Amino acid sequence: MKKFIATTLALTLSMSLMACGGNNNSSTPASADNAGSAADTTTTDTPAADTNADAATDANANADANTDAAASTEDSDLAYVQSKGTLVVGITDFEPMDYKDADGNWIGFDAEMAKAFGESLGVDVEFIEIDWDNKIMELDGKTIDCVWNGMTLTSEVTSSMECSNAYCNNAQVVIVPADVADQYQDTDSLADLTFAVEAGSAGEEMAEEYSLNYTPVKAQSDALMEVAAGTSDAAIIDSLMAAAMVGEGTGYADLTYTVGLNSEEYGVGFRKGSDLAAALNDFFDASLADGSMMACAEEYGVQAAIVE
Repeated sequence: MKKFIATTLALTLSMSLMACGGNNNSSTPASADNAGSAADTTTTDTPAADTNADAATDANANADANTDAAASTEDSDLAYVQSKGTLVVGITDFEPMDYKDADGNWIGFDAEMAKAFGESLGVDVEFIEIDWDNKIMELDGKTIDCVWNGMTLTSEVTSSMECSNAYCNNAQVVIVPADVADQYQDTDSLADLTFAVEAGSAGEEMAEEYSLNYTPVKAQSDALMEVAAGTSDAAIIDSLMAAAMVGEGTGYADLTYTVGLNSEEYGVGFRKGSDLAAALNDFFDASLADGSMMACAEEYGVQAAIVE
């Protein structure tokens, strides 16, 4: 009996040891599986990292392209105007160059040529009335893109703006009431008169050059009003404007022009360094060649002043 019990205990102990050994063996594959899962997870992370890196590279490339495009637009006035789709033209009310029709639309020789230039660039044209004395500040501040308003190519203008070639001849002339015109036929006779002149204009330069007593006003049209009202004895304005606005058949039939103070030329002004000036010169050449500039000039009575 004791022998049977001993044998039974031995068998039980043996089976217990085998069971423990089985548990230890089964844990090893489980650890291997976990390691494999971890490895798999690490492996699947790599393409995502590559994708993020590629996306970052693409973003940087796009940013660089945008920066280059912005720099290109900043460097080129032509690209800047075409990118925004509008050429903003600074003007004053100045018949026959820029003035409004009965419907309030800007017309005139300069206005029509500006519209045609804008069309050649593939952009719209917007006209903004400016204070003539602030024209350079308006340009540099990008409130406007050009000054196109019978602008005389003075030394101040050419040093501060990128100007087109001259396209019209002009002069500064003295405006007085027609009934006293015979008294003012030379520069010496002007000394005792009070003048109205547009601030910042070639007319103001002439008043200073001849040491005349003058009051600056906002526009040449205002200078004419001063003479018509009797608040100034005379005005100095552009000869092209005088031909269109004073004398018989005009709104100022009682005024006339007498003394010519100089001879000058008109040009269009852009921001200093602007490539739009060269583009406009090419447009002017083409317009002269195809006859469209002269046809426009004849419509507004300035054909004799065109620089060919």
